[in-house]
Amino acid sequence: MSRFDHKVAVITGAGSGIGEALAKIIARDGGTVVLVGRTESKLENVANAIREEVGEGRAIVHRADVTKSEDIEALTSVLQERYGSVDVLVNNAGGSSNKTNIFEMSEDDWVKSQDVNLKSVFLVSKSIGQLMKNNDDQKDRAIVNVASLSGHKAGAHIPHYSAAKAAVMNFSRALAYELAPYQIRVNSVSPGFARTDLTSAGLTNDRFVKAIEKNTALSRVGTADEIANVIAFAASSEASYMTGSDLLVDGGWLLT
Repeated sequence: MSRFDHKVAVITGAGSGIGEALAKIIARDGGTVVLVGRTESKLENVANAIREEVGEGRAIVHRADVTKSEDIEALTSVLQERYGSVDVLVNNAGGSSNKTNIFEMSEDDWVKSQDVNLKSVFLVSKSIGQLMKNNDDQKDRAIVNVASLSGHKAGAHIPHYSAAKAAVMNFSRALAYELAPYQIRVNSVSPGFARTDLTSAGLTNDRFVKAIEKNTALSRVGTADEIANVIAFAASSEASYMTGSDLLVDGGWLLT
C-alpha cells in the first residue's frame, strides 16, 4: 500500500518548483492532488503531467489567490462538495521580492510580503482546517506549512520575508496545539537554498552560488525534489507521531 492511497491532498503554490515536485510525489504515491495557485496555465501543465503519468482523475486544478478570503471560501466549498473533506493540506505559496533594508522598505512592500507568506497560511488553514476538523472520523490527517531557513536566520535585505517565515513556524505550533484533539498533525518545513523557478534568476550569479556552496555544510544548492520529499514525509503516516515541529532542510547552512 502506498503512502497516500485514497487520500486527497491540497497544495497551494502548486504551479512550479517545490509545489509541483510535491504534487507529483504524492500522486505517484497513490494520492489525488488539488493544485491551487493564481496562474491556471501553470497548474494545468502540472496536472496534465500527472494525468499522463498516473491516470485521469488524480489531479484537479483550482485557480485561487490565497491572500483573498473569498477565494479560499470558494475553494473550501468545492472541496467539501467534491470530496467531503481532505486528508493533507500543504501551504506552499509564498515568495520574496523588492529586497531592501528596513529603513528604505515601503509599508506596501511589508504588507504584501506578510499577505503572501503569512496571511495566506492563516486563511487557508482556518478554512480548510475547519473542514478537516468537522470530519473527525478520519485518522492521520496532516497540515504542512512551508516556512524557510530565513525564519531561523534572518536574511540580508529581506526583513519582511524573514519575519513572515518565522511567524509561519510559530503559527504552525499554535495550530498543532489546537488541532491535536482532532488527530490532525501540523508541522512546518523550512527549506534552505534550492533551485526553483523563483530562485533561478539569483542562481545564475556564480558568485552567489559559490557563496552558498562555501557556507553550506553539504557544499551545494538543493533541489525542489529534495525539499518536496521532506514535506511528503511530514504529510504522510510515516510522521504519525510528529506535530508542532519544524523540519529544517538547509544542507547544513546553520552548521557553518
